[in-house]
Amino acid sequence: MTELFPPPSVSITRLQTQGEFEFLCALMSVELTPERRVRISNWNLLALDWGEVLRLAEYHGILPLAARNLIELGRGFSPEVERSLRSAYEANLRRSLWFAAELARIMQHFERRQLRAVPYKGPVLAQSLYHDLGLRSFSDLDFLISPADFERAKQALAEIGYRPSGEVNPPIESPAAERLWLRTGYERSFDSADGNNLVELQWALLPHFYAVDLRVQDLMARAGKTVVGEREVPCLSAEDSLLVLCLHAGKHLWTRLIWLSDIAETLRSYSGTQTIDYSLVFSRARSLGIARILGVSFWLVKNLLRAGIPESAEEMIAADRRVPALGSIFAARLARGATYNFESTEYFRLILKLRERQGDRLRYVWRLVWTPGAGDVAAVRLPDAFFPLYRVVRIGRLMRKLV
Repeated sequence: MTELFPPPSVSITRLQTQGEFEFLCALMSVELTPERRVRISNWNLLALDWGEVLRLAEYHGILPLAARNLIELGRGFSPEVERSLRSAYEANLRRSLWFAAELARIMQHFERRQLRAVPYKGPVLAQSLYHDLGLRSFSDLDFLISPADFERAKQALAEIGYRPSGEVNPPIESPAAERLWLRTGYERSFDSADGNNLVELQWALLPHFYAVDLRVQDLMARAGKTVVGEREVPCLSAEDSLLVLCLHAGKHLWTRLIWLSDIAETLRSYSGTQTIDYSLVFSRARSLGIARILGVSFWLVKNLLRAGIPESAEEMIAADRRVPALGSIFAARLARGATYNFESTEYFRLILKLRERQGDRLRYVWRLVWTPGAGDVAAVRLPDAFFPLYRVVRIGRLMRKLV
């Protein structure tokens, strides 16, 4: 989505920015409960910088949801702000409807080629959690596929006008480089005449070096069905969806509110007749060594968004004394809009702190040091026969970052 609002001026104080951020947290719910309405109505709306409210909402990916809720509440802002809100929601709805139609077209073509794929995030989340394609912003379509099906899926996309992108992932120009990327990476982006990076094929949830061995094949085997744009499509089970959303937010160190919103809406959506088997979720999380990542996610949902979490999630937070301390760190950074360099030692150290088992931390460090990636291939071009030497390239590049 293009930026609708300019960056804040230097005159905006930290106190004002925190106020706008907290106001957005109060707005973040598909269903505005009476308690949440009271909280918003008691806000000093005259003290808010509405340009900053809108800028932050767009940055955090929650502008359509905030716009709908503000329009529904209908007070405290100017006609110009209201026009901006309505325009933002309508623009996102149009784009989301295009993506929903494109999702149906791609899935239909995959089915003709007898190719199994499970769409997730994007329109699937917008429909199943937000119940309105216009309420959640997204910029691409994500498909989980088996690693063995990558070549067939790439060919199927080529048949309907999609080509591998060279913008996000460096061009992979040889069979050896392709094999390396399939072994150590997790996704490839695809462009079409309609834009760049519109489709992602994912054969893993994270790069190999994160040492979280959650197999896509297992997720696909447990997949169910949902409806997007009047078409039935595969979807992750409720338990796997919660795991994946927490893992995705943790990978990005919870730097955008939309990822917390997705987790909160998952917990809310499955609190009635449809339920999540939390004992199964936590059992899988402990088996994968990501219980702390789930704990921090739930802590942030509870303490930043003030959303309800199940009793079993409270128990998970209480079981790990480091969860509140880490949650406070990430909440403070999120509130001030801090970002991370995802190639920095600071980022790698924080990811280490999020793993509760010593063995997983050691595997993470070992794989991080020893696993070449697309960046290493892009930095130094070696003939296929010398591909094992990319481990040396990897170590050399890491050493330069540490010096």
